[in-house]
Amino acid sequence: MLHSIIKKILYGLLVMAGVVVIVFFLFQGFGDPARLVIGQTGDSATIKNIRKELALDKPKWQQFALYLNDVSPIGFYSKQERTEKNIKGIFVGNAGIKLPYLRRSYQSKKNVSEILAEALPQTALLAISAMIIAVVFGIFLGVIAAVKQNTWLDTSSVFASVVGISAPSFFMGIVLAYLFGFVFSHYTGLPLTGSLYEIDAFGGKQLQLKNLLLPAITLGIRPLAIITQLTRSSMLDVLNQDYIRTAYAKGLSKKVIVFKHALRNALNPVITAITGWFAELLAGAFFVEYIFGWNGIGKLTVNALENVDFPVVMGSVLLTAAFFVVVNILSDILYSLIDPRIKLE
Repeated sequence: MLHSIIKKILYGLLVMAGVVVIVFFLFQGFGDPARLVIGQTGDSATIKNIRKELALDKPKWQQFALYLNDVSPIGFYSKQERTEKNIKGIFVGNAGIKLPYLRRSYQSKKNVSEILAEALPQTALLAISAMIIAVVFGIFLGVIAAVKQNTWLDTSSVFASVVGISAPSFFMGIVLAYLFGFVFSHYTGLPLTGSLYEIDAFGGKQLQLKNLLLPAITLGIRPLAIITQLTRSSMLDVLNQDYIRTAYAKGLSKKVIVFKHALRNALNPVITAITGWFAELLAGAFFVEYIFGWNGIGKLTVNALENVDFPVVMGSVLLTAAFFVVVNILSDILYSLIDPRIKLE
């Protein structure tokens, strides 16, 4: 198993290396970074100095080598460079192991890692809330659909899950925001847009958990639909097993059989879907956050694209890719631990 884990980690590193290459060359040639840093009124001497500071006066291969040195966990910097860039790590001479340096924002001049660290908790909270909604309601609806097979409850659950899978998150977000945040806001008390914290002129920073509800539901609709179908299918297979019929013959109640014996053995594929979809939620949160004004990684990235703030965009893409790689590796390991019949390859 250790060999398989090491192999998957190496595959993950190769994926990250490919992402770094794509991210770097994808954002080359879109505007002049020096002009973006100082604005349109900067003189030629200042622009020249900025270009030199950002290494834009060097050939592209050298620029890529410097970028690779910045984002990799192993880097080479002088003591002055480490101080100027606020690079954290353990160095022996100019070489050392460090945290990736994602450079500075063109707009705010702050380190991109600091900007992402401020937005990440809100995205994580949104993704976790959406997954909790999806898991709780998805498993419940899947169990009901399997137990009540071929009834209107089963048909309704399957139909709703198909709609949930088919409808894009941004479309459902617009519909839910309009209905519950605008048309029926007088009854729901939910705002059209809003983030976790809002600044009040008199009360200061105020926690607003009600703003989490609509984006979490929107983001959780698709995984909820997937989990419903997986639970239903898995439960139907388990309910037809011999040991379930034996349990009925022994006089056990239907409730005990369904929830204690059948559901426990039907959750393996559901757990795999949960771990896999958690990474998907991070990517799906981009447009959902923008629609509802939720100040997470997604909204930050979209705003950075609008402002041509490429270091922030590049940093968020790398962070998202790293999250995908880590979650996929952990999901494979978790699945092999839950079901010994599944072996890592």
